[in-house]
Amino acid sequence: MKILKTLMTAAAALGISAFAAHSFAEGIAEDPGPAAYAKALEGKRVMLVPLTMGFDLAQGWAYYLKREVEAWGGVFETRDPNWNVDAGAQAITDAIASDTRPDVLIIHSPDLNSYSKLMKKAQKAGTYVMLVDNPANFPADAFVGSDWDRLGQLEAEAAVKACGPDSSKKIGLVQGDQANASSLYQYAGIMKVMEKNPDFQIVAKPDSNWDATTSRNVTTTMLQQNPDICAIIDFWDGDATGASAAIRDAKLDGKVFLVTTGGGEKTADCDKLEDGTYGAVVMTDLARQSADMNAIIKFLLQSGQPAGTSHTYIYTLEKATTKADLKPDSCWDLKALQAEAGVQK
Repeated sequence: MKILKTLMTAAAALGISAFAAHSFAEGIAEDPGPAAYAKALEGKRVMLVPLTMGFDLAQGWAYYLKREVEAWGGVFETRDPNWNVDAGAQAITDAIASDTRPDVLIIHSPDLNSYSKLMKKAQKAGTYVMLVDNPANFPADAFVGSDWDRLGQLEAEAAVKACGPDSSKKIGLVQGDQANASSLYQYAGIMKVMEKNPDFQIVAKPDSNWDATTSRNVTTTMLQQNPDICAIIDFWDGDATGASAAIRDAKLDGKVFLVTTGGGEKTADCDKLEDGTYGAVVMTDLARQSADMNAIIKFLLQSGQPAGTSHTYIYTLEKATTKADLKPDSCWDLKALQAEAGVQK
């Protein structure tokens, strides 16, 4: 204020208007940030290659990424491998070789190793590589997603608590597969909790290969062999619907506590907690996770550091949510995001 007052006084002495003096003073205090921000980001390209665009998490990520990237003048694209690893590899290969090579490549890895050579090639070409949701044996510029070991612990703790000390203390697992990091690390976390609760035992642990029908079949067998199971942990809500159907078929509703993990979408998780299909779900906070991705993208593009020289981990805060924990904002609504995206087009 003192500087402005002095300038106004000097301006009056020189016959300059107060408005001009005020504008001059504001010019001295102009923030250089927005111009530098725009220069670093405008026109930059971001590409998402998920396992498939046909499930809620990928569609949610794409919504929040597209909104943010286009707002700062960038270009956002997706490629849909539709669960096919070879198609995903081809999409990444084409992106690297393209004249419009992405500046940031976000990959939802199908397993620990499949895309490692391609991700290294992308970094050598100057593209930052971000892994989302699934870790891989590759030093990406950033990983954003779940600490799957901790997530498994949360699931197991919920199962042990639901069973209680007077139960059979028998727990069944429906794993994903033996290659995907989310399945392997989830299992490791569950085993840590089981070691702390030696009275409880895992009586079955088949794989579903992320398929609801397979989950239903293996859960049916599990319940036939162990009808006194008190809890089942299915490694993903996408196939846990199969496990819930098997529990229902065996007329064990209310007797077997089903725990799973999911993307926190309303119909996939909150509605099923509300109606008792699931006992507990460790849900991803999609909006926060997407915000983390957007923040890392903007940082990398402004950092000036070469691709492959940054190794950052951003883990999404999660908890095991039960029906008693539900709040109006516990889940996000895919239909609402799709409707909003339609309005914005």
